[in-house]
Amino acid sequence: MSQQPRAQTLRFQGAVNRVMRTMLRVPLLSKLPGRRLVLLEIVGRRSGKRFELPVAYTRQGADLLVGTPFAWGRNLRTGDTINIVLMGTPQQADVVAITDHDGVIEAYGVMCRDNKAFANFNKVAIDKQGNPVPGDLELAWKSGARAFRLTPHR
Repeated sequence: MSQQPRAQTLRFQGAVNRVMRTMLRVPLLSKLPGRRLVLLEIVGRRSGKRFELPVAYTRQGADLLVGTPFAWGRNLRTGDTINIVLMGTPQQADVVAITDHDGVIEAYGVMCRDNKAFANFNKVAIDKQGNPVPGDLELAWKSGARAFRLTPHR
């Protein structure tokens, strides 16, 4: 089912991620990027290696929706608790993995409507009414997109 992800990393993604990791950890500096980015601490299931990834999120009530077509998403499973940094505040969050077709399409639709940069990064066009193009959402699914609902601990 899974093909190459349609989303592509930037040429200098590593450098951008290093800067964002630093900014997202500092409460005062995190105010601007923290409105769209959360820092996730992911632990590799096989390697045990710890990764810190700045990722786009969309708020849905008290929850955060995040999505990715990249392999790191396979390390998150329903029932996991992970460390995050949200608006400069370290905390834990419970994970619900959304991996079924309809769930991923719906979650990606919500994220693309809310965040045009997320839509662009994932090559999902937005129509004149502000809605993601269904065919592009389908292609995202076919190329391995997954979505996650994170519930931060208060």
